[in-house]
Order: sequence, then C-alpha cells, then structure tokens
Amino acid sequence: MTDETEADLTGATPRRRPKADVDTVGGRKLKPATLMMGHGFVPALSEGSLKPPIFLTSTFVFPNAAAGKRHFEGVTGKRPGGAEGLVYSRFNGPNQEILEDRLGVWEGAEDALAFSSGMSAIATLFLSMVKPGDTIVHSGPLYAATETLIARILGRFGVHWLDFPAGATREEIDAVLGKAASGNVALIYLESPANPTNALVDVEAVAASRDAIFKGPNKPPIAIDNTFLGPLWAQPLKQGADIVVYSLTKYAGGHSDLVAGGVLGSKEHINTIRLMRNTIGTICDPNTAWMLLRSLETLELRMSRAGENAVKVCEFLRAHPKVEHVGYLGFLEEGSRQADIYRRHCTGAGSTFSLYLKGGEKEAFAFLDSLKIAKLAVSLGGTETLASHPAGMTHLSVPDARKQALGITDNLVRISIGVEDADDLIADFEEALKAV
Repeated sequence: MTDETEADLTGATPRRRPKADVDTVGGRKLKPATLMMGHGFVPALSEGSLKPPIFLTSTFVFPNAAAGKRHFEGVTGKRPGGAEGLVYSRFNGPNQEILEDRLGVWEGAEDALAFSSGMSAIATLFLSMVKPGDTIVHSGPLYAATETLIARILGRFGVHWLDFPAGATREEIDAVLGKAASGNVALIYLESPANPTNALVDVEAVAASRDAIFKGPNKPPIAIDNTFLGPLWAQPLKQGADIVVYSLTKYAGGHSDLVAGGVLGSKEHINTIRLMRNTIGTICDPNTAWMLLRSLETLELRMSRAGENAVKVCEFLRAHPKVEHVGYLGFLEEGSRQADIYRRHCTGAGSTFSLYLKGGEKEAFAFLDSLKIAKLAVSLGGTETLASHPAGMTHLSVPDARKQALGITDNLVRISIGVEDADDLIADFEEALKAV
C-alpha cells in the first residue's frame, strides 16, 4: 500500500467524482425521495446546469499518459476499485455514474451498477459468479428468461441448478441447500415476489440456512430480483441478501419508454460484476441513464399512487363472482407463512398481482380482449395499467409440467396497476368481466 495521492502518481489533479454535497440537514438524514433531486451531481462541473447534461461521447481524454495507465489498472482489475476517472463509455460515463450513486441510496447499498436491460444485469451477474461444474440454487418460479438462462444456456456450459418453491419453509430450504452443498454452490438466486404467482421468498430463512450449511469466508452470495416491490416496498439487503437485481425498465423507469437493469450490493461483489460488465459491454447508454435520473425523482410518488389504486381494484375483483382468486399481497391469510414473511420483509403490497379467473384460457383471453383502459401488454410498473397472460406469453417457453407445478395456469392473468383514476379502472375491469 502507498500513501501517495493520485496527483503524486499521475501528476494530474484527482477527478472530482460527483457526490452529494448534502445528505443531512440539522442532524437529520435525508430521505431517498429528497436525495433524488441532486445526489451525485455537482452543477459546477457542468457549467452550472441544474440537471446533468447527456454526455454523448464514446471516449474521454486523459490528462496525461500516467493517468491513462492508472485508469486502465482499475478497469482491468489489476488494481481493485475500478477506474479513477472516466475512460471509455463501455466502462463508465457521467450519466451512468450519477445513476449508480442514486440507485444505491434507496437500499443503503455500498455500490451499484447500471445495465442495458434487466436480463443483461442478470446474465452479467451469473457470468461473473459461476464456472463449469458450479451449482446455482434458486427459488421458483423465476422470470421465464431467467429460468431459460440458468437451465438451457448455462446448463450447456456445465452449470447445474437446484430449486425450491418461493414459499419454502426453512426445512425445505435446508434440504435443497444441503443437497447442493455436495458440489460447489456459486450463487443462491431468489425472486420475490415470484413472477407471476406473487409468492414471497423468506430471505431471512435462506440467509440463515446458507450460514448454517456453508462455513468459512467463501459462502455463496445471495442475490435477489427485487423488481416487483423494490425499492419502495422491499429492501432485501436488510434481510440478509448480498446482491439486489432490478429490471429498471419497470417501476424505476416507470413510463414504459426505456429498457435498463441494475445491480446493487457490497463493493466486493459489485467490483467482481463490474469487471465482467467492462469486458462484455452490458452497461446502459447515457441517454437511458439520463431518463432514469428523471424517473427516479418521481419514483415514490408513482409507486405510492399505483399502490393505493391496487388496493381499491383488488377489493373489487376479490368480490366478483367470476373471479376465483386474487393473488395480492394485501390479502394474505392472517397467521399464514406468507403473511409472516410479508410482515417481516415488506412495507407495502405493491401494485402488481395475479388474477385467477373462473375457467381457463378462453375466459382469460375474453377478459383481456375486452379491456378498454388497461393495455394488453407484457411488462409492469409503468404509469399505465397493463394486463397479460403469463402461460401464453411471458412464460410460454417454460415446460408445461413445470408451469403446472409452479401454479402458472391458463386462467391466470397478471395485472400491473398504474396511476389512472381507480374508479375508472374498476369500471374497465367490471365491463371486461362481463365477457367471461
């Protein structure tokens, strides 16, 4: 180790990496909703601009050759900690770095990375953590593309997998992790709530099981897809997860006009993932990063309004004679295991839920085709209400037997409630149910 400064090593003034000027006022720690307005950006570095400009450049000029070498030592992993400055837009950029600073604020993560999509974030995570012969233990169901990536793609390269149901007990989790421990478990991957059934995973039980079965410093990290509830209604780092994954396309973006992903966690894990991102180039572009900075300013407002709407809509649907069941977290049976997990892990029920109609595919399609306000489209977390048929759309590639085992049935419709007027949405669903 050396006490030399960056100026000593390169002859250049250290880059003034933008950080929040103020994160407390009068001893009060500021809330994320407040920090989204300026955290990570110094207007003086951009001609006094109130908002960060979009930095549309492929590369950045080094102050001298020594600084360039120093930056590449960080980019290539020769020196831990990443680049000391801006290098090349496959590695970093001002918009992406400000975005990453703000993403980390919501969950108190040490570091964060932005990606070109949710699946590029997940794929980069897996590629950075596993090698041929390793095992991934995961909850089920997962987003269909994630299941495909694990079973069909990584499987071709000798990666094994075992899974347990999303609502598994500690004993069930112990059994699966204990079996997997005969090999090298590289990663424990969770999704909560599960897509599309809305079943919660007991992250605390998974962490306790991991710590009991795997001794020593090289325990497999726990990563979790927190897209459905995060960051407003769930913060899994507090329950023992090490890495949190997002499709920022959903609530974080929130306007159905961009595709992006994020990964948050400890500096140790983020540095490992960053090296893989630097190599394969899965970083998001500066314009998308800029759009996400805009969206994060209203994230709490949008998610709160959508959550309030969902309560009213689900109350209506639950009482309708053509509805078999509403898989909404606000309706969990008191005293049930799922209700216990919800009480310990969540601060809200979210605005995405599963609707089970009486009947099958015919009835589900009739309902979807009759909607006027809600849009028939995949995705979730936008300002508009969306509805889709998982068995025939997002999870079509999942083998039929596994779909049945996971509760992804033909009468299941997934609904993501937006910020429209709740009574208008109820009227829309009431009319659509007449077609069932």
